[in-house]
Amino acid sequence: MITNLIAFIVLGILLYLDFHFGWKEWIGWILLGITAISVLGGVWSLISPFLLYKNWRFDVDEEFLQLKSGVLNEVHELVPMTKIQSVATKQGPLLRKYGLCSVSIETMGSSHTIPALSKDVAIKLRTQIAHYAKVKEVEE
Repeated sequence: MITNLIAFIVLGILLYLDFHFGWKEWIGWILLGITAISVLGGVWSLISPFLLYKNWRFDVDEEFLQLKSGVLNEVHELVPMTKIQSVATKQGPLLRKYGLCSVSIETMGSSHTIPALSKDVAIKLRTQIAHYAKVKEVEE
């Protein structure tokens, strides 16, 4: 959102300068094209979070952590519990404001995140994954 706002301000300044100084005609057309693409990108950035979180699923059992996400490109991930090395909850200022946490799962070759869970659910999930993966809890 902030990136789109900054881009629109820069494009607005460039369009004003083009109008005020009468730059070559093709520069104005390029700026209008970039503005149109930016408007479409801004609309998509407002819609995509709803679609992404609406289609986000996870399941945990004793053998696997299953993750499914994506709107246009569905991604199904199956992480064996024996490969999980660490599991943590993360909470930034925006998530803290709404009482949410993300669960981060680390394996030898990759990391996975389950975003925006309520704090109680995230802590229970972290504990459950750690139990199944036999990860020892470290006090911070």
